[in-house]
Amino acid sequence: MSIKIIESIADISETQWNALAGSNPFLSHAFLRALQESGCTTPRTGWEAQFLTVWQNSLLVGAMPIYRKHHSFGEFVFDWAWAEAYQQHGLNYYPKLLCAIPFTPITGVRLLAITPEVRTQLICSALKMAQESGVSSLHCLFPDENQALEMQQEGMMLRRGVQFHWQNPGYADFDAYLSSLRQDKRKKIKHERRKVKEVGISFERIRGESISEAQWDFFFQCYTYTHSQYNSPPSLNLNFFKRIGAAMPENILLIIASRSGKQIASALNLFNRDVLYGRSWGALEYHPGLHFETCYYQAIEFCIEHEIATFEGGAQGEHKLARGFLPVTTWSAHWLAHPQFSRVVEDFLKRETGNIIQYVDELNDSNPFKR
Repeated sequence: MSIKIIESIADISETQWNALAGSNPFLSHAFLRALQESGCTTPRTGWEAQFLTVWQNSLLVGAMPIYRKHHSFGEFVFDWAWAEAYQQHGLNYYPKLLCAIPFTPITGVRLLAITPEVRTQLICSALKMAQESGVSSLHCLFPDENQALEMQQEGMMLRRGVQFHWQNPGYADFDAYLSSLRQDKRKKIKHERRKVKEVGISFERIRGESISEAQWDFFFQCYTYTHSQYNSPPSLNLNFFKRIGAAMPENILLIIASRSGKQIASALNLFNRDVLYGRSWGALEYHPGLHFETCYYQAIEFCIEHEIATFEGGAQGEHKLARGFLPVTTWSAHWLAHPQFSRVVEDFLKRETGNIIQYVDELNDSNPFKR
């Protein structure tokens, strides 16, 4: 077998890459290529692609989506304090190596491989790559638990986080879902939905193949406007959204809210047979309950109608708990070249892990479902 570092995913066979990536739309060749070719993940934006690949003759048998990073934006596992500590001691934290799906806090495989042996080879090759390139560190974000443990076996430190996911045991309709909740939670959701309906807001759920150019333009208008309200420059551009719309329409759901014939809000979701992923949203008007209806309740109805088992609503958000989303542990794996800083971070992660475990226990005690 041979190891190759490839800077453009366009230089890798789409068929071979997708055979390893599975059904997760964010790991697909089309998604990662759209990020690169739209200019969202380029050296200019601080995302220097260095895809680590393993080949058996001309057959791709392993891969990791790795980027040489010059900042920590777009990651959702926060290491700004680590970078600041390096700076205070006169050390460079950047560049670092990052194995992740850019701008996407979605758990899944990060070691794309045909066998456990190739997975181990990928981890060891990534660590060697980090050591020989002189970067400060190697990080792998949102691997599934099994792969996180495999990384730990090869010397990486594990970090836990928390997200909130909605599960569908087979609800017949939205009312069946509501009936599973405690009375106070059920009443709150009904109240939120009623307030949206009373001001005349209606919703349209549009599958990828039916999304028009004008609807993509409107979604992007909402997306950029909401980012501007929080003084947060958008990471993704219209070119990227239209590229995934054309390349993977079977994985895209766009929700548009209208009032008195005028479009006022939009939310973008990606999905496969098993999971719907909430991604980006924006609104041009404020109305109480509009965010919850556009981003959560419309998506839950879609999951029920299409028998999708899980809805991942994105990063963070304790407010999701009251709306039927339960806490789920997420993982990341880390290796730091500097021995002293590595020990300090390891001690920090031990304390943080205890706090995370306690936090999840407290959240589960507030379970919104009937007992």
